[in-house]
Amino acid sequence: MSYKQMKWLILIIPTLTIGIWEYVRHEFLLPYISMDLGNLLAPVIVFLVSILFLTQLFSLIERNQEELNRSRALQAAMHEREKIGRELHDGIAQSLFLLNAQIDRIEKSGRTGDIPYQEIKESVHRTNTYVREAIANLRYPADPQAIPWMHSMSSLIEEIKQETDLHFDIKWGIPDDMLSAKEKVELLASIRESLLNIHKHAEAKHVRITANTTDSGWHCTVTDDGKGFDLDKPLGSNRYGIKIMKDRAEAMGWKFKMERQHNQTIINIRKESTA
Repeated sequence: MSYKQMKWLILIIPTLTIGIWEYVRHEFLLPYISMDLGNLLAPVIVFLVSILFLTQLFSLIERNQEELNRSRALQAAMHEREKIGRELHDGIAQSLFLLNAQIDRIEKSGRTGDIPYQEIKESVHRTNTYVREAIANLRYPADPQAIPWMHSMSSLIEEIKQETDLHFDIKWGIPDDMLSAKEKVELLASIRESLLNIHKHAEAKHVRITANTTDSGWHCTVTDDGKGFDLDKPLGSNRYGIKIMKDRAEAMGWKFKMERQHNQTIINIRKESTA
């Protein structure tokens, strides 16, 4: 019901009530109710009808106003988060990118000496990844319940599509209420990292994301038809993205596995509830 309709009802209901009462009283109740008693009952009847109907309209107006206020507050918060995201991107992210480029230049020059080059490069890459994920997360409300889970997933897929020619097949079977707020944030971050790795290194054409419930939890996989990777290559040697996903899964108590099957790379993330 629109505000205009509610305003008209607030104006019409008392007027209509007193009109109907006066008509009924003069046409049918005049032999039984005196004029003084009728005049006394008129405001009482109008008051009771107002309590019965108008309070409902007032409650509806208040709910609409609260929703409008929440929407405005969410919009203001999102605007502020976008502002912070831009500041992070223009400041920290670009500085880290420049630092990473300088480290690569030192590596190519061969003047590393006794400097723990790999540790520094891994730390810079990790920091850069965390800042990038923070910027991406700032695009969504602080409350993960404010936007449905699949909306966040769709936004991520659209973001990747704009930068690549990847074709996606999404089959998501995990109910929203099965994931906690923290699990949604961490799982989405892991999927984002896997998609970025596919975009940068795999040279893939198709990506399939599937998620299903199991008897003891849930299971999520990201599969691509790219060129794959060396299973025997240790994590941390230009494979920081995989290590970050693995560390995130371990911190959440999930099982992480990456494998090659039938010329496809498969990333598995599994949660198994404990009794």
